[in-house]
Amino acid sequence: MVSICHCAGLRGIDGYPVAVECSIASGLPRLDIVGLPGKAVSESAERIRSAAAYCSLAWPSARLTINLAPADTRKEGAIYDLPILLAVLAAAGTIRPLPADAAFFGELSLSGELRPVSGALSMALAARDAGRRQVFLPAGNAAEAAFAEGIAVYPASHLQQVVDHLAGRKALAPCQPPPQAAAAPGEGMDFEHVLGQSGVRRALEIAAAGGHNVLLCGVPGSGKSLSARCFPTIMPPMTSAERLEVIRVWSALGMGAEAAHMAGRPFRAPHHTISAAAMAGGGSAARLSPGEVSLAHRGVLFLDELPEFHTDVLEVLRQPMEDGFVSISRTAGKAVYPARFQLLAAMNPCKCGWYGTNRCTCAPEAVRKYLRRLSGPLMDRIDLQVDVQPVRYEALAARGTVQEESSVSIRARVAAARQRQLDRYAGTDISCNADLPVSRIAQDCPLSPDAEKMLESAFERMGLTARAYDRILRVARTIADLAGVDTIGSEQIAETIQYRQLDRLGISG
Repeated sequence: MVSICHCAGLRGIDGYPVAVECSIASGLPRLDIVGLPGKAVSESAERIRSAAAYCSLAWPSARLTINLAPADTRKEGAIYDLPILLAVLAAAGTIRPLPADAAFFGELSLSGELRPVSGALSMALAARDAGRRQVFLPAGNAAEAAFAEGIAVYPASHLQQVVDHLAGRKALAPCQPPPQAAAAPGEGMDFEHVLGQSGVRRALEIAAAGGHNVLLCGVPGSGKSLSARCFPTIMPPMTSAERLEVIRVWSALGMGAEAAHMAGRPFRAPHHTISAAAMAGGGSAARLSPGEVSLAHRGVLFLDELPEFHTDVLEVLRQPMEDGFVSISRTAGKAVYPARFQLLAAMNPCKCGWYGTNRCTCAPEAVRKYLRRLSGPLMDRIDLQVDVQPVRYEALAARGTVQEESSVSIRARVAAARQRQLDRYAGTDISCNADLPVSRIAQDCPLSPDAEKMLESAFERMGLTARAYDRILRVARTIADLAGVDTIGSEQIAETIQYRQLDRLGISG
């Protein structure tokens, strides 16, 4: 007798349907698994035998052959424990034939407990697209998998619960996706605590409204890191499509439940000792994991002390910053992960940190060497380069008596500007001005005559590149959206040009 149990596999962040076929034949009792199983799949035999015995489910005394179709695709992970066991039990007649419209996956403990697996949302979506209408999985994966619309998600914490449901003894209850938390990330962080830095707040408001990359450059103690930590509190909420993308990426690392309960957009802040592989993604050929650039997808990648990062790590950022994805290739496989993030970076102007003040001890050549750690092509991709001035004593002394603008009011303006962009780009895959393709810049970034003359003068005087020109127009479009105007004027161009700080110093290009 042959039984079939439907499940799914994972390749990168994309799921694909898998059929677990079980054949029972006469002969010495043994279990063979074919269909390019990985090490964890081959070891499932001992786990499922123990789980069946613990639940008093009769194990057939016969030769069992398990085929994982498609047979030419390598199967990795313990996600096949549950479907393999159910296929065996159905083929032996221990349980009823499995429903054709159902998919199963999950890791089994020796006592039959169902443990969470990676990639649950992507596999649930793959099962749905393959025609399945219900999926049974570990309770720890329920929160993320419930975001797959069009398929009923049944969470179970033990094998016995699945068996009882299939037998009609005790039905499992389908779950719904958790509501998005209302509170913004970064508890205790608010721009009202950033004193005397109205220029920084303005730049970060523009960045949040248009999804632009930003670099904060200033002396130690000027509030760069504090402002960066407050940045998530003014970012617009994720759309349902963006939220689904984020959960799929995080789920590939087994963090789908955390992403499903995430209050706001992702905010990743790796240490400057991170490797290029950890930043871009990688791992073994059997499992290519997403890196920090992908975990920051639709959110923020914060790099503090930017020049302290290794050069190869910084150069890794260039391609995903431009294309919005990263492709990881190894000898035995390839994976493509989304990486449309906002780069938020902070740095000192020199090694000692006090360049531009009488406290600086660096020689001019040492300053240039320090700044040359940042390549021109990388700097060209940073839209807002902000010179952060030291906080004045008057601003600190006024603490408690003068109220700085809060994140709530800034976020309201950001949300209004982002809504203008969503209305403008309705029907396209453009989510914000930073994603505006070159083919639409002329259409969506109309300039007044004065603005055009000013931009032409700046282009020649500062030696801007074509990429910098396009990015200036995108930022100016965002500033115009914050002002509620359709045509970009000289005021918006002038404000945008002042944010090309390192271009004016001749560092970028």
